[in-house]
Amino acid sequence: MILNALILSVSLCAGLLLMLPRLARARIWRATVTPLASIIGSGFLVLGPILDTHFGVYAPLVMAALCALAWAYGGAVRFNIAWLDRAPRQDPLDLGLEHLGSLTLAFAYVVSVAYYLNLLGSFAMSLTEVTDPEYARLVTSGVFALILVVGWSRGFGALERLEQVSVGVKLAIIAGLLFALGWHVADQARLGALVIHAPETVGWQAVTLVFGLLVTVQGFEISRYMGAEYDAVTRLRAMRWAQIISTAIYMIYITFLTFIYLPGQGELTETSIIGFTALVAPVLPMLLIAAALAAQFSAAVADTGGAGGLIAEVSKQRIPARLTYAGLTMAGLWMTWGMSVFQIIGAASRAFAFYYAVQSLIAARRARGRARLTYGALAVLGLGIVVFGAGVE
Repeated sequence: MILNALILSVSLCAGLLLMLPRLARARIWRATVTPLASIIGSGFLVLGPILDTHFGVYAPLVMAALCALAWAYGGAVRFNIAWLDRAPRQDPLDLGLEHLGSLTLAFAYVVSVAYYLNLLGSFAMSLTEVTDPEYARLVTSGVFALILVVGWSRGFGALERLEQVSVGVKLAIIAGLLFALGWHVADQARLGALVIHAPETVGWQAVTLVFGLLVTVQGFEISRYMGAEYDAVTRLRAMRWAQIISTAIYMIYITFLTFIYLPGQGELTETSIIGFTALVAPVLPMLLIAAALAAQFSAAVADTGGAGGLIAEVSKQRIPARLTYAGLTMAGLWMTWGMSVFQIIGAASRAFAFYYAVQSLIAARRARGRARLTYGALAVLGLGIVVFGAGVE
């Protein structure tokens, strides 16, 4: 009971801190919130059990590698933001690559919406005693239909306003979760009961699995497309801060979980973290489900709107956003009923890897010296992830 009260107190204090007018109105924070919300989405909850099951005691090192990879691709995107700010005129090849990047990102958004909403369905069903995955798919299909109706008839303006609220709720709950895990780690260390688990996945299979998890640390690239609201300097700072904050959160979370999560206690599923946190503190499962539902829905709405806007822009308004919403819904339903959540995670990772490869190629064409070689290598690596990235078994 004491731990439950402390967790709620920490979450409440974090929420109140995020609501402070000086912080909430700060321009740099408002610019940081959007990419930060995209990075720390539902992947935050899914990633812990996956890394600890497959990589054991080395999970923090794998998490650090994922964050470093994301930072490297973020560097390519930041280079392009700064270059466009200095020299907005582009040659035809540059324009063609930029259009390819936009189309690639729109496709990646289509896959990521399916990823978000399938997780939403799974976490929603975790509130019940029903274990049949068909019911989770039905929930996901219903939310797809809702998003299509709203987007087709009225647009997403009203729903997108929920993002600011959901971000604050999610970060406050994450603060409570990290406090609870830290408390549990200290308690288990005192009892000499920390978990030391050997990795189950090694070698090339481990590398391809890491490639397939890239989607769990993406989201920073949205700063590239916020030029209508913020200048280049603000967007560059915001992306850096979003990646620094998310890296700190991910590393603390994975490190704590590594030494207290024991794989093999049940089947590895997208909602495994819910059952585990019930052992840490009874209040955590409900808090995490609330955070997951809010995060999934707001992220899905944002990416649906983003896909519609990108397709309309690239096609010069010949393909209206409403048709993109319909196509996205059809593709999402196909993935929902034809693929598992873990397969969708792998597909989304490959889609974003191709987008990062295109951005790195663009940066390599514009850069000079060692930077050109670095961005060129990142482009090749991105294509390697597209080809070899593997889903969770």
